[in-house]
Amino acid sequence: MAAIVRLNVDMKSIGEVAAQFGLPTHVLRYWEAEGLLAPARAGDRRRYGDADVHRVAAILISKEAGFGLADIRTMLDARSRPARREVTARHREMLLARIARAQTALDMIEGECPQDDIMTCPRFRGLLADRLRPSDAPA
Repeated sequence: MAAIVRLNVDMKSIGEVAAQFGLPTHVLRYWEAEGLLAPARAGDRRRYGDADVHRVAAILISKEAGFGLADIRTMLDARSRPARREVTARHREMLLARIARAQTALDMIEGECPQDDIMTCPRFRGLLADRLRPSDAPA
């Protein structure tokens, strides 16, 4: 019994972990249901150790990088670099496409158009031409 008490002293409740990261507790419960977390139990109470807290931080970092929960679970549970690399390579391609779309948006709004009608602005007309070009036409 003394070992269990000691174990629980070094562990945090779901409320403590949620507060540490500024999350509602239901998020941690959901992540557990999705297989991302597996905290210990003391009766019906979840108890989070250091490894669990580190995993919550890793999930948050991965979410901020745009990964979905399934990919985060795969990455965190992968026991080999090639398995993890498959997920990150796929995500990299998605990010590059998103960056290209964001760059196009930035190109559209950069610089002032001297015309009153944006449809007559040379920069905007170039963007229109690019968009109207058939997808199989050379760029």
